[in-house]
Amino acid sequence: MIKKRKGAVCFHIFAVILAFIMLYPLLWMLSSSLKPTEQIFVDAANLIPKEIRFENYINGWKGMGGISFGTFFKNSFIVAVFATIGSVISSSIVAYGFSRIKFKYKNFWFAVMMGTMMLPEQVLIVPQYILFKKINWTNTFLPLIVPFFCAMPFFVFLNMQFLRGLPSELDEAAEIDGCGRIRIYTAILLPLTKSALVTSVIFSFYWRWQDFLAPLIFLSAPQKYTFSVAIKMFTDPTVQSDWGAMFAMAVLSLIPVCLLFFFFQKYLVEGVATSGLKG
Repeated sequence: MIKKRKGAVCFHIFAVILAFIMLYPLLWMLSSSLKPTEQIFVDAANLIPKEIRFENYINGWKGMGGISFGTFFKNSFIVAVFATIGSVISSSIVAYGFSRIKFKYKNFWFAVMMGTMMLPEQVLIVPQYILFKKINWTNTFLPLIVPFFCAMPFFVFLNMQFLRGLPSELDEAAEIDGCGRIRIYTAILLPLTKSALVTSVIFSFYWRWQDFLAPLIFLSAPQKYTFSVAIKMFTDPTVQSDWGAMFAMAVLSLIPVCLLFFFFQKYLVEGVATSGLKG
């Protein structure tokens, strides 16, 4: 009994130390958002601010060039929400087709789709920009939203793992009752893949919310910037950067993602665990 208690104590001490190491960058950012700009890097090792400056949040929210940070947050919400809706719905439909419908060359097209996951975003950004430039989509939210209505391979694979774990007898029973493929998908299979859908929502929202490269390339008007691009505007090599305001806005940018994770973490764990067990 004593050995078990010692082992439990050692385990919890190790877990606390590891958790602190992982959370240290976030704690440092939170601490820096409350420090005067001139003390952030001078007193970087101290997580407790000697002088608390809530003005960093006020100054940061004012934004720059007459554009408040509320505008940048609104732009990020528009892009993240609509892109997430498109990617989750389209990926679920494609997953249903690959997992429950037989068609010619299905394995080939599935391999092609999975192969696209190996292409880095940096390789695709140039041809995408040329295409969107020709159809006059640059400096709009369309390049950041519309492509995700064509499904994402990772979410397709995630949903396929769920659908493959559901018995085919469900489809056969529904067909006997006169249900078509659309009815089978929407009324029977879709509700059973709730965990996979919520997992897709969390990942998609997070990826689109923190995306920096695509908004930087496709958007040129400051009033259309997302928050990730707007935060970069706080740093100016020609003048003194307002690091306190930048860290303050970076802290606020974590709130939507953290809330999404805390509210739906049960589905996230279930979705990842179940997708690895079923097949």
